[in-house]
Amino acid sequence: MNLRKLMKQAQEMQEKLQSELGELVVESSVGGGMVTMSMNGHKQVLGVTIDPEVIDPEEASVLQDLIVAAVNDASRRVDETMREKMGSMTSGLPGLL
Repeated sequence: MNLRKLMKQAQEMQEKLQSELGELVVESSVGGGMVTMSMNGHKQVLGVTIDPEVIDPEEASVLQDLIVAAVNDASRRVDETMREKMGSMTSGLPGLL
């Protein structure tokens, strides 16, 4: 396979991946559903839902921990999904992954 063709395929894959990142939405739910978060493939938080039972001024640290856990879990899910997509996209190209 010539280098020019390989470079063109790589560019097309990158454009497709960027498009899919914008369309990808993952959801994370932590604390038994007390905090739910959605995040797109660019790791932008799209929304957060907090169960009213978790909102207690005396227990603010619990809510803070749940939000951090939800963000981290959603970010991990984006990474996993994109690794899977990259693996399937590059499986036919010689010398890649």
